[in-house]
Amino acid sequence: MVHVREMGAADVEAVSGIRVRGWQAAYAGIVPQTYLDAMTVEEDAAGRREFFARPGRTARDLVAVDDGGPVGWICFGPWRGEIGEMPGAGRTGEVYALYVAPERIGEGIGHRLLTEAHARMKDAGFDASALWVLDDNRPARRFYERAGYAPDGTTQDDVYDDLTLTERGYRRML
Repeated sequence: MVHVREMGAADVEAVSGIRVRGWQAAYAGIVPQTYLDAMTVEEDAAGRREFFARPGRTARDLVAVDDGGPVGWICFGPWRGEIGEMPGAGRTGEVYALYVAPERIGEGIGHRLLTEAHARMKDAGFDASALWVLDDNRPARRFYERAGYAPDGTTQDDVYDDLTLTERGYRRML
């Protein structure tokens, strides 16, 4: 049985493992393999511990946990960029990251995390949610579209080992 709870400092290593393995699985064939191969759980955990301990941090982290520990993670908070007006949107939140252990994809864990994040954003006074998805990550785009997100026409570019990849903005009302 999987349940969702607030992430604690003790979850950092497990979340970093989920994130690194998630990147390596989801972005294989999209992000250069040299970039993916250079990712380590230890380096990710060091940065995550620093970020997680930052005073005044507005991001929220939730983990999906089963008897063996965390199997998914979502991070969300206030929108970090400029977006055009969305009719009736009011305050916009943002899903910064969502990863599920690759061997657990398809079990509804990502949906449970996203649903809980949406509820908590709504409780915090957000009226809409936005996120970014790599344009070539078709499975993630389908996942978010099934969850009610739609492309909003915005794009941004990220560079990975000299390869520029485009991210597409998505939004939905909460």
